[in-house]
Formats: sequence, C-alpha cells, structure tokens
Amino acid sequence: MSMDEAAMDGSSARTGGTDRTDRTDGTGGTGGTGGTGGTGPTARKGRTSAAGSALEKSLRVLEAVAAPGGPHRLADLTAAAAVPKSSTFRILASLIDQGFVRQEADSRYGVGPRLRGLAALVGAGEPATIGRILGELRRATGQTVHLALHSGQTITYIRKLEGGEDQPFRTASRVGMRMPLHTTAIGKSILAHLTADEVRELIAATGLPRRTPHTLTTAGALHAQLAEVRARGFAVDDEENEPTIRCIGAPVLGPTGRPVGGVSVTTVAFLVSREEIAAYAPALCAAAEALAPLL
Repeated sequence: MSMDEAAMDGSSARTGGTDRTDRTDGTGGTGGTGGTGGTGPTARKGRTSAAGSALEKSLRVLEAVAAPGGPHRLADLTAAAAVPKSSTFRILASLIDQGFVRQEADSRYGVGPRLRGLAALVGAGEPATIGRILGELRRATGQTVHLALHSGQTITYIRKLEGGEDQPFRTASRVGMRMPLHTTAIGKSILAHLTADEVRELIAATGLPRRTPHTLTTAGALHAQLAEVRARGFAVDDEENEPTIRCIGAPVLGPTGRPVGGVSVTTVAFLVSREEIAAYAPALCAAAEALAPLL
C-alpha cells in the first residue's frame, strides 16, 4: 500500500453526524461478457486527468458508481471516471454525506438511497408512449427490441422488450448495461451522425477493441461503414458485438439533428439472415422517428 493509500485508508467521512472510516481495500469483480461495463464500471482509456470542472468530475464518479456490477472498488471508480484517486475519494465522501452513494462494509461504493429515489422519479416521468412505440415494433418484427441512450463513449440500455414467446432464446442484455459504440447497431447509427472529428476523437480515446472475429477494428473500415449507415438510415451489427447475435439499429435524433440514442431489433444470426433483418428497417426507422420528441 502506498503512502497516499495509507493516508486515505485512515481518513474518515462524516455521515449523518457520525464518523465512519473510509478504506480503499476490498476486492473487485471481473468484467462480464455481456457488454462494456457488464459487471463493473468501464475504464476510460487515456490519461487520468485533473482536467474538467469539479461538477464534471463529480458526475463522472457518480456515473461510475451507478455502473452495473456494483458496489465497486475505489481503484475501479478512479479508472472509470478518469479522475485522480485523491479527488475521487473526496468526491465519494461528499456523495456519501448527501446520500447519493453508500459505502459497504467491505469498503466498496454502491448506489445510495437518494440516487435510487432520483432514478425512480425519472422512471415515473417516462411517457407511456415510449412503451407503446417499442411494443408496436416488437409486434411488427416478433424480435427483441432495445432502446438505448448515448452516454459518452458508450450507449446505455434503458428499455428492453424480449421477443415473442415462440422464440427459442433470450438475449443476455439488460437495462442499465453499457455497450461500445463501434460494435453495436445502435452505437454505429449514433456514430454515423457525429462529426468526423468526434469519431476520430472517440477512436483515439477508446481504440476499437475486438469483441468477436467480425468486429471492425480499423478506422478506415469503420468510417466506410458509417458512410453506408448515413446513406441508408440504419446500421447492422453482424455478429460484431456478440457471436450469433445480429441486430439492426437506427438513431433517435434530437431537435438539432444530434443523436440522443437509438433503437434496435435483435435477432439470432442462424435464424435471421442479413437480408431478412434488413426487411425490419421501415418499421425500425418509423419507431426511431416517433421516439425522437420523447427523449
């Protein structure tokens, strides 16, 4: 243990008028196969920097705490938020005081009651129309439907409707799971509507890590496919994110034409061919357009 870690190990955060010891030890879980951050916060590639306002850093730390697979170790949160360890520790202490974060007995950090309450308020305010639109898309295709929001260098699933009862499979994805942009149909449909500079910055920050033998791992291949996505209005994930899974996705655009998220139809590659999944495009794009004023 370093001198800095030892100092933090013995410091205390005051919660509810009582002193509690905040320690940085504990063991972490391993990453899952379901997606980026499937069982833990996703480390941001590149430098850990003091850059950014205090609010920006606090929001990144809070987002890392809320990532699937929690509660999380301090070291994992530091990497995921790209905030120095000492700053992350101080931010967590403040968030604990405010009830947004809770420290567990093993010194990991998890979602606090105030953050859960805030999430419930947001969910309660979601227009019922969103569920109706997604339900209509599922009925039109008979397949699993996902709705995701663009969240920095990833997408985050916020709704999932499983396919019909006659389907012999269930996908491993779940609400709250984060996925890469370059490997998913929703992600590529979003990238296609960002500027070339923004795409280059993303590639420089995260790279194009391979998830399957079909993943696009070069900037040239990705840019070429994004041009095709812009031309036809939808993207295809042809077993690029997960073996045997084929998806089609379309962006949900905000008032200025910027992508705020996307919607997708998910199938199994050995049951639905690339040509067959393209037939879902009209219903998919209609759903994306209908969702635009609701997100």
